[in-house]
Amino acid sequence: METPTGARAATEPTPEPAPTAPAEARQRWRITFCRDVGPGGQGLVGRDYLLAWEAALVGSALPIAETAAGRRRFSLAAPLPASSAAEAELAELWLTSRLPAWRIREALAPSLPADHTITDLEDVWLGAPALAGRIAAADYRVTLAGDLDERLVAAAVQRLLDARSLPRERAKGGTVKPYDLRPLVVSIRVDGEGRDDGLDGRSGNVVVRLRTRIHPELGSGRPEEVLAALADELGAPLEAIETVRVRLVLADDVAR
Repeated sequence: METPTGARAATEPTPEPAPTAPAEARQRWRITFCRDVGPGGQGLVGRDYLLAWEAALVGSALPIAETAAGRRRFSLAAPLPASSAAEAELAELWLTSRLPAWRIREALAPSLPADHTITDLEDVWLGAPALAGRIAAADYRVTLAGDLDERLVAAAVQRLLDARSLPRERAKGGTVKPYDLRPLVVSIRVDGEGRDDGLDGRSGNVVVRLRTRIHPELGSGRPEEVLAALADELGAPLEAIETVRVRLVLADDVAR
């Protein structure tokens, strides 16, 4: 017995509507920004930091492009340590409409994460390689607490740089894993900034400038880990009263 046409139509599932493709990105902005955490302060990191930026993007009401998964097309160049302020961090944002820089700044400024300021905006080529994959290193300025002898700190720095390896341990995922810090340290320099040295070389705070590597396989050199290794070499505890990531170094800059 044949099923009536109307009955067959009633029992057949209704086809799902075809998914709508996300609007095509028409503009890509590179954002340079600074973050102030204050002496001894702590900034957001990880998921909390990304959520703060997500809230800023929503609050901006900008026409932000989306990925196929429905996420806003925005990326930070590199994770920022909680204790570190920053002078020239990088992020990228894709838009579905072309807008002038003043519109981007005006829209984002009121909703930026706390203590953040946009310092530059650059309209970059849509087809440029991902920014995160082009970061090779980071420069830090670390101001040490206490009345330290700059010459002793400098001597400890030189011994650290002369070492062929610096075995350390890093907590990750509930376990402690050994690693070699030395390949992640590009340079360390003791700076006289903020000091008014007397004849004994002891006055004011010692400033240490670091360049640490950011590597897809080796990981990232963290300023607090370099400071811990330096304290071990010096044979005395060291405390940072201010840590600032001065800039991120692109692979292109290193090649030049």
